[in-house]
Amino acid sequence: MAQKLDVIKYGIINYEKAYKFQLKLLEKRYQNKINDTLLLVEHPPVLTIGTSGTRDNVIVNNNFLKEKGIEVFETRRGGDITYHGPGQIVGYPILNLKEHKKDLHWLLRSYEEVFIRLLKEYNIQADRIKGLTGVWVGNKKITAIGVGVRHWITYHGFAFNIDPKLEHFSYIIPCGIKDKEVTSLKKELGSEIKKEEVIEKIIKYFAQVFKMDVVDKKNSF
Repeated sequence: MAQKLDVIKYGIINYEKAYKFQLKLLEKRYQNKINDTLLLVEHPPVLTIGTSGTRDNVIVNNNFLKEKGIEVFETRRGGDITYHGPGQIVGYPILNLKEHKKDLHWLLRSYEEVFIRLLKEYNIQADRIKGLTGVWVGNKKITAIGVGVRHWITYHGFAFNIDPKLEHFSYIIPCGIKDKEVTSLKKELGSEIKKEEVIEKIIKYFAQVFKMDVVDKKNSF
């Protein structure tokens, strides 16, 4: 019998508020008060620094970031620095790995597989790069991944570039990797794409990869 998955499509939400929301969901999942849940959001422009990251990978000064309306947060997810902003779908899966597989490498590879399958539907060849986390089109990253786990329940997650301002990635060394670029679905297709269509495909392939049944979808919480 497939595991149950609830989906919350929140829309645009401040990064700090979304983080606190994740922690509430995590606690409810730990207490078995909710099903596994996939929270899908967009953030106002923000730089987030993971546990292996450093502000040295921000290559502009704080005044410049303020002028651009970009906040900076240090987080408890794995990984280095990344950018979130409108046009990028951020997914925060709250999964009890005791009911899946207690293996973080498996978790990361599964998140990657979601987007490899999704991009194939758009005739885009996406792959993994050995030694690096995320999904790549050639040498260009299209999906960033960084996870956190408490009591074997996941939080943080993935960020998929549909049509963010790619210029904003130039203010940092994304994920601390100097010799790679960042791309988006719109850039690779060379045309506009409906965001809601892509969101539904994320849900579809997430459920497929994790062998789950979507039992509830909410447009807000």
